[in-house]
Amino acid sequence: MGFRVIKTAIAALMAVLLADAMQLKGPTSAGLLAILGVDVTRKRSLKTISARFFASVVGLLFASVLFFLFGFHYWVLAIYILTAFPAIVRFGFKEGIVTGSVVVFRVFSGGEMSLEVIWTQILLLIVGLGSAMVVNLAYMPKSDNMLLNIRHEIDELFSVIFTQFGRTLRDPSYVWTGAELMEAEKAIDKGVAASKLYLENQVIHPNEEWTAYFYMRKTQLDSIQHMMHLISQVYTTMPHAEMVAELFEQLSDDVCNEFYTGRTEKLLSMVEQEFRTMDLPTTREEFEIRSSIRQLCRELALYLKIAKKDKAPFPVPAKGN
Repeated sequence: MGFRVIKTAIAALMAVLLADAMQLKGPTSAGLLAILGVDVTRKRSLKTISARFFASVVGLLFASVLFFLFGFHYWVLAIYILTAFPAIVRFGFKEGIVTGSVVVFRVFSGGEMSLEVIWTQILLLIVGLGSAMVVNLAYMPKSDNMLLNIRHEIDELFSVIFTQFGRTLRDPSYVWTGAELMEAEKAIDKGVAASKLYLENQVIHPNEEWTAYFYMRKTQLDSIQHMMHLISQVYTTMPHAEMVAELFEQLSDDVCNEFYTGRTEKLLSMVEQEFRTMDLPTTREEFEIRSSIRQLCRELALYLKIAKKDKAPFPVPAKGN
């Protein structure tokens, strides 16, 4: 918010000075239009400034006809609102209704309607909204560091979660609050919102890698929650649970890696092969627990499939290195 205030001050000052240098009547109006035009992202700025300009032009056309026919009376403003607002919305310039109203009400206060007045208002629009657009396009705060920090936060939370999964499988009596799951959900939502703003600031060659990353984590979090439910059904120690615990301990390291290492996937394949050579369950209790562990392995495979699809592959060193 602080940075946006600074941008607004620069745009308003630029607009007033430029309008004054052009000797336009009411240069402060250009400053007010610049204040209305400053936005938080480049793409949103282009969209809203265009809407504000064309809405104001449409409003001026309606106002010029109404003021010419009926004169400058307060009730004419009500007719303007009833007729111009629906037309502006119909043309797709809804965001510019307020800006257009400011321009029309300023003309009404002057009590004069002529081609010169209309031209002056259009020039003020160009100067005011143009100054806002220049400031918006010139610089937007860098989001890369913030996005990178959010990514590290999510990766660390996932790492803690997988460590807790392994500990719970080794010792079913261990009690874990699951607080990291809620923290991870909040961090992912924050990352999704920040990545959308980042994308809106990329007017040319938009980079969607951050958006893809946070949506990948969002999908994986759903898988993690399902895995947590399956782990809760493993209520006694057994060799199968110990083997799967090793998988999560390996994953707790891999999840912080920028690349997809494939180590957990290979270890999972070895564990599943080992399961096939082990004796069949002899009791109903053992059958139910081993069934939950098998489902847990399938859910883990799905998690890894998502990571393999969306994460960058681990770089292969060149021969001789």
